[in-house]
Amino acid sequence: MERTVVRVSIFGLLLAFGGAQPNKDDWEIYSFHINSTVTSRYATTVITSRVVNRKDESTEVEFHVRIPKNAFISKFRMFMDDQVYDGEVKAKEAAQQQYTQAVSRGESAGIVSSVGRTLEEFKTSVTVAPLKKVTFELTYEELFRRRLGKYELQIFARPMQPVKDFKVDVYIHEKAGINYMDIKGGLSTNALANAITKTLADKQAWVYFYPTVDQQKTCDSCGEQGLNGDLVIVYDVNRHKSLGDIKRSKGYFVHHFAPSSLLRIPKNVVFVIDQSGSMHGRKMEQTRIALLHILSDLAAEDYFGLITFDSNLFYWKRELVQANADNVESAKTFASNIKDRGSTNINTALLEGSRMLNEQPRQGSASILILLTDGDPTSGVTNLEQIQSNVREAIQDKFPLYCLGFGFDVNFAFLESMSLQNNGVARRIYEDSDADLQLKGFYDEVANPLLTNVTMSYSSSANLTQTKFSQYYNGSEIVVAGQITDNDVETFVPQVVAISRNASIVFSDANGTTESTDDSNLQRVWAYLTVKQLLDKELQLSGVEKEKVKSEALRLSLKYGFVTPLTSMVVTKPSEETTEVLHKPSEDTPPLSRRTSMGMHPGILSKGQSRRTSGGSHLDPQAGVYPGSGSRFSSVDPQAGVYPSLGSRFSSGNYPNLHLPAHPGFQALPGLKVVTGSPGLPGHKGEAGPPMLHDLVTDYDYRYDSLPIAPTTLSVAPGVRFLLQAENQSLPLCFDIAGRTILRLLHLPNAGVSVNGELDEDQGFIKIIVHFDTDNFVAVELGAVTVKYEQKLTRYTGDTALVAGSVAVFIRPTEVDITAGQTRLLILVHGKNGKDFLWPALRQQPSDDAVGILAQKAVVYEEVHQGPYTKLKIKDQEISVSRSSAVDFGMNLPATLACWLMSPESALRAPLSDFTLKVL
Repeated sequence: MERTVVRVSIFGLLLAFGGAQPNKDDWEIYSFHINSTVTSRYATTVITSRVVNRKDESTEVEFHVRIPKNAFISKFRMFMDDQVYDGEVKAKEAAQQQYTQAVSRGESAGIVSSVGRTLEEFKTSVTVAPLKKVTFELTYEELFRRRLGKYELQIFARPMQPVKDFKVDVYIHEKAGINYMDIKGGLSTNALANAITKTLADKQAWVYFYPTVDQQKTCDSCGEQGLNGDLVIVYDVNRHKSLGDIKRSKGYFVHHFAPSSLLRIPKNVVFVIDQSGSMHGRKMEQTRIALLHILSDLAAEDYFGLITFDSNLFYWKRELVQANADNVESAKTFASNIKDRGSTNINTALLEGSRMLNEQPRQGSASILILLTDGDPTSGVTNLEQIQSNVREAIQDKFPLYCLGFGFDVNFAFLESMSLQNNGVARRIYEDSDADLQLKGFYDEVANPLLTNVTMSYSSSANLTQTKFSQYYNGSEIVVAGQITDNDVETFVPQVVAISRNASIVFSDANGTTESTDDSNLQRVWAYLTVKQLLDKELQLSGVEKEKVKSEALRLSLKYGFVTPLTSMVVTKPSEETTEVLHKPSEDTPPLSRRTSMGMHPGILSKGQSRRTSGGSHLDPQAGVYPGSGSRFSSVDPQAGVYPSLGSRFSSGNYPNLHLPAHPGFQALPGLKVVTGSPGLPGHKGEAGPPMLHDLVTDYDYRYDSLPIAPTTLSVAPGVRFLLQAENQSLPLCFDIAGRTILRLLHLPNAGVSVNGELDEDQGFIKIIVHFDTDNFVAVELGAVTVKYEQKLTRYTGDTALVAGSVAVFIRPTEVDITAGQTRLLILVHGKNGKDFLWPALRQQPSDDAVGILAQKAVVYEEVHQGPYTKLKIKDQEISVSRSSAVDFGMNLPATLACWLMSPESALRAPLSDFTLKVL
């Protein structure tokens, strides 16, 4: 039997990307069923895909589905030739060991990956014998969270081909009674609406979705590849009792508490808004729009404050004021004029927001602190633990802190930990067209507090989940689960004590109406909720306490078979097949679906020629240039400046980079682990480069320090414009570099990483090469990415994810994401005047010893006006400038910014030759 090719990528803890779509003519999905059973807001969903290999030879068959992010995978199995192959949940360390052993045998691993706001992706494949069948079965579980008065069950269907027997069956059973149900999502529109049957009968509901083959091609995002969208079942339950719904079974109970008919509590809210330079463009505009909507929704009895910050603070008012019409209009004017600038001082901003709330406590009100930021702290106190300590001391459990992290460059783990430490939550705001609606949507969830200081108590109970909550909001729900001691229901008495608008209030079960049920899921609900809360608690602790909590979360994850951040599922496949290790990604995982089209062109992964000449098919790995096709050579004499077998002259500036010691923290993995290809992309397996390239990289030891830098001669033409951020100023600096050059973009001596780029005359970069781990490199050009690792040169032209030694590389249609140690570089594809080019964007640079154009710090300057002319004073030097504009290509969606135009030497504060390795 052929070996299965399981698509893999590893980035820190294994993270999956990409995956070639198998040829649909090779195999057929003849049955695809999704069965979801919901009882007491807890859903168990089983996806079953039955596939047949129609060919007369073995072929690879893929199982590819999407599941909700909040869900835990609890079971995966395959049925082949009357054999069952089950997944086994293990501690991540044990699974990692098994994974490493598989890799050492030349095998790979499949994983779960993040693909969007609400979904994760599960993907695996197996080789199926001629005319044989395989059945995949995946089970996942999730506890619904009530938001804005409703629960949502999201089912995503993308079988990759029309299926004759396609069914979605949903059964909902709620003993409290179902008072509302609706069907939404892309699969509920147009002709597909006729494929949905909905039945609602008091405490039960059924939804059937049985689209025909023709109907599977008719939704907005559907086509010849069948369904591609979601079906969302939205519902809520009756709430007759103020204490809520309490169900018990076999020694466990689950309490859903969401009282209605309570008076709204006036709130005190302070918005702390990041206006640092990284918020420029669309982020800032969306934030302004959201703030205007939020301010309009403030009730007259609310008090509020508004602070914006970069390295400094900017107040609308220094104290809380009432949300009357005049104050709201004044705040809207302030919000409309927020401009991005400067660096990020999160510590001072949060402390000042806390001061405003602490200094004006109001009896019978609820206070809330909301932070919106898109980056790490870069000024003031920048130590993350110190910031968290300062904020905890300032808040002192008096009110919750909600942190909204804008985009994927933000340190979400830091925000999440800080929110949890202060009775709040963190939420990621995705940089989509509706980011302003996401911000407004979050505010709506906390806009109407009904109770504060909520304490849930249960006599004769043990192993309770969280029982104290700072606030309860209209449209939400509090869920507590636990064990009933000795299953003694006679002495089990629940009670809730809280503060409402005017006084303390007690909710009790005086008539003993706790329902007994035969629901066997209650124990799993308790386990699910306990594990979730332990994982949150672990983020808040350190030392022995942290390890204790982590150990308990791991124990429960293993006992109940949940794939969590502490566990992995090991899938042993048929004989001679690979072993898979399935992981759950963290919230810091960028989703695969982060694609944009505006201003983008199918560059990196597109078919077709690069902008080079016909010699552009073979790579000079040191310079990032192509010597010329068909020429053979085995060594280079850099002193003579010739390729011996080519006879052509060259400048040693062609060899700008690296033979540096590897960073001591790097741990090279055995061999190159790679996944290539993606649905709809022209991907293929990696191909070894020609022998002459191996000769070049193995026969000579190139040393960075031994290479002279060629003199720089620039033309007068405007060339390519670069931006340089300015500290505490509204306008960045800009400068032009003209002519074809190879630039030193980034050099990290201690990490053994350097980045050089070949600049076109008037567009951007046509080639960027990253050197790492002594003599290895990743070379990116339009149309292909070439990787040299362990003396092997491999070229990729399809969607790919791989790890080579200390570097993780993710190749996507419009970008290449390269992480080396703690340094992350994004190479974007943009278009201008009908031509594509590359542009580097440094997303994370922890090292202070970095040099190069990308390593330039934000400039501090002072404007000096002399009549109609403007000069900038930088470090006691006055520089003549002119007001101009530049496009920021360091963003996925480029934005045009005003800037101060000056010479490269003035902007970089050094001769341009310090950054130029060769003029072509």
